[in-house]
Amino acid sequence: MFAYLVRRLAYAVPILLGVNLLTFALFFVVNTPDDMARMQLGVKRVTAEAIAKWKAERGYDKPLFFNGAADGTAKLTDTIFYAKSARMFVGDFGAAEDGRDIAREIATRIGPSTALAVPTFIVGLLVTVSAALLLAFVRGTRLDFWGVVACVAAMSVSGLFYIIFGQWLFSKALRLVPISGYADGLSAFKFLVLPVAIGVVAGLGSSIRWYRTLFIEEIGKDYVRTARAKGLGEGTVLFRHVLKNAMIPILTGVVVVIPQLFLGSLLMESFFGIPGLGSYTIDAINAQDFSVVRAMVFIGSVLYIAGLILTDLSYTLVDPRVRFD
Repeated sequence: MFAYLVRRLAYAVPILLGVNLLTFALFFVVNTPDDMARMQLGVKRVTAEAIAKWKAERGYDKPLFFNGAADGTAKLTDTIFYAKSARMFVGDFGAAEDGRDIAREIATRIGPSTALAVPTFIVGLLVTVSAALLLAFVRGTRLDFWGVVACVAAMSVSGLFYIIFGQWLFSKALRLVPISGYADGLSAFKFLVLPVAIGVVAGLGSSIRWYRTLFIEEIGKDYVRTARAKGLGEGTVLFRHVLKNAMIPILTGVVVVIPQLFLGSLLMESFFGIPGLGSYTIDAINAQDFSVVRAMVFIGSVLYIAGLILTDLSYTLVDPRVRFD
């Protein structure tokens, strides 16, 4: 197990480096520092002196990858790539275009994002798995049929509709919760209950259908027929056998949610005014703050790779047959 973990961590380094290089190319090759300066200065006829000053103040006046005018290791370190991208591997994300430290902003905003995403993830997973098990239990009945119809209908509705309708109904019409905002501590509950509920409801359709398909596929296998032949009840078969053997594909699907637990929901945080990492990313995109966007892309890549490793390790907990040498 330890050797496997070391190998996976070693594989992650070139993957992250490749993502970093690709992100750097998208931001600095396709969109040159001169173009960034013109967008930030916000004037059509900006002078060359203003562009040069803007680049010098933010460290964009250096070569991209190789500085031939420098000596020794400075040929590689005194470059835009090292200053803006390579140093992210040691947690140095630099400063945003407005001068604020990106790492400090991330540390401040990760709390609200986690407070929104973790309950949405846990409640959503419990509700969808339970509903999918129920539909699998009553498969072939009218309840199963209309349940699938409801899932398809829910999948056909945009997530924006749930957000706007939820804000209108519960905040405007019924005045049960604030329409937006955030507070620290227990006071955050009244601000989070609506976006968490909307996040759960918005994901029910596709998740229930997928889990239902997994459970029905497991129900048709030989070990289920053997369990029934032994006299086990349908509920015992579903919870003790079908659910357990369907955990590997469930865990595989869960891994894509892990980055969201830390990076937050872009739409949800923006519409509800939650000062998390999702709204931070949206604000950076609107302000064309590429330093922040690059940092968030890199963090998302790290979290996704970490999620893949944790998922592989969790396989050994739900299926003793899985072993990593």
